[in-house]
Amino acid sequence: MNPASTVRTAVSTSLLDDFSLEMTGKDVPKLEEARDSIPQGTRINVTFLGNEDLSMRLDAARAVKRLGFVPVPHISARRLGSRDDFERFLAGLHADGTSDNVFVVGGDPAHPEGPYADSLSLIDTGLLQEHGVRHVGISGYPEGHPAIDGTALWSALRDKHTALTAHSLEGGVITQFGFDVDPVLTWVAEVRRRGIGLPIRIGVPGPAGARRLMAYAARFGVGTSASVVRKYGFSLTNLMGTAGPDRFLRDLAAGHDPARHGELKIHFYTFGGLRATSEWAARFREESLA
Repeated sequence: MNPASTVRTAVSTSLLDDFSLEMTGKDVPKLEEARDSIPQGTRINVTFLGNEDLSMRLDAARAVKRLGFVPVPHISARRLGSRDDFERFLAGLHADGTSDNVFVVGGDPAHPEGPYADSLSLIDTGLLQEHGVRHVGISGYPEGHPAIDGTALWSALRDKHTALTAHSLEGGVITQFGFDVDPVLTWVAEVRRRGIGLPIRIGVPGPAGARRLMAYAARFGVGTSASVVRKYGFSLTNLMGTAGPDRFLRDLAAGHDPARHGELKIHFYTFGGLRATSEWAARFREESLA
């Protein structure tokens, strides 16, 4: 192996150091099945879906902790019906010892179900740190958002960064997933140029059926032109096949410049399942080091 190849391999495998995963409240049985393939101490985000209730969300966070992982419960601002709903969730997490890390997001509803219109409004309540929260994750959108213009996205990122500092909360960014490395690295460089030094986890879809990945991409406004999907590794003639992020991660490693982009880590959206994703990550590391 030549020196340049050795460096690329080291970088691509280091990207998988301390990766994080995502699950829903209904995925506890799947987490139980996958537990032996996931490194202990892995951060596991638990989404905040409209068809789940408080008990299910708290149970999921408890299960993540019980199995030896770090729970990162999501809080969806526009899905909270009242301040009481917000406080009950935080109080439950705090009582269970699962409130250290949370991820705040605006959420899918077009109109708020209660007093909170966006994730910034959750940070500004001061309730997070009152209930033991130390680290707050926020969203990043390298390819934009289908319902929010670019200027508003940059303003929101700046304001949330400022608010986290004002409230003495640690923070980090998790990006929406994508299939093209170029806009991701361009966006990260712009984040740094704007003076935002928060750690960034690059959202990556775990291995899944190509048709399912394309459907999620359409839902979230992720670019999926023919040239992009071919570059990622899709077969346009066989959308029944499975696609993994092998090429994406290798391209990300090749383009990653720590001086411009800072330290990057990976967050897996587990569309194909927790076990399939964690086993894929282990295989990718072994193959890259072979």
